[in-house]
Amino acid sequence: MSDPIAQAIGLQGYATEHKGVGGIIKSRVTDFRVEEIATPVHLDNRGRFTVAKITLTNWETNRFCNQLSAKLRIPRNRVFFAGTKDKRAVTSQLFVIDAPMNKVAGVELPDVEIEVLGRTHQKIGFGNHRGNRFTIVVRGCCHPDGTPMTNDEAMAEVHRIQDDMEAGLGGQRFPNWIGPQRFGSGRPVTPRVGRHVVNEDWEQAVMTYLSMEGTNEEDEARAIRQQIREQGIDESLLETLPRWMGFERRMIEHLLS
Repeated sequence: MSDPIAQAIGLQGYATEHKGVGGIIKSRVTDFRVEEIATPVHLDNRGRFTVAKITLTNWETNRFCNQLSAKLRIPRNRVFFAGTKDKRAVTSQLFVIDAPMNKVAGVELPDVEIEVLGRTHQKIGFGNHRGNRFTIVVRGCCHPDGTPMTNDEAMAEVHRIQDDMEAGLGGQRFPNWIGPQRFGSGRPVTPRVGRHVVNEDWEQAVMTYLSMEGTNEEDEARAIRQQIREQGIDESLLETLPRWMGFERRMIEHLLS
């Protein structure tokens, strides 16, 4: 495996020797769709919480929850969901929200569709779902030499891979792919932070998250992380920190408080 990010996070190989179909996923946001297979939530008109099916287009789940709670004027920890989804995608999942139904239904955010289902007494938490159903478009499939594949050739290769994996792993089994997106595809910081957490070295965990340089980061982020490595944490960071580095901002504010 030649991908340097994959190597950095310990991905040393695949479950098949096939070359695959090449191609690119997520070249368009709508090419990657995730539909949560939810655990049923019991609805009750007297319930405290609002249940909504929410479809997000190109939203990071936690950022959406921050925006939603701000719109509803409730604490962020009063928004419950079963799991984070891909950002560059169209995702659909259940949320349980500690707010009136009419207020949830009235929230307007770009590229967000909210379908209120009812009320419940039941909260949900991480892992309270049966799984996810993915619909993925792969564009530009090609042979190892770079020549284009037809759709029929690509699907024939997919079926060969499936047959080989079934022979090796057994029927109705598929290897779980924990890819770079789980660790930070532009900056694989998660395994390094996790190592410090396991060792209970909290200072290094925080400083690694804030200062580790990524291979595919924006120039603004590179400059901020370099400043932290060279000068440490100070008030000037908050003045130059890009708005989209929200997690870093909250961590720095906490460290300075």
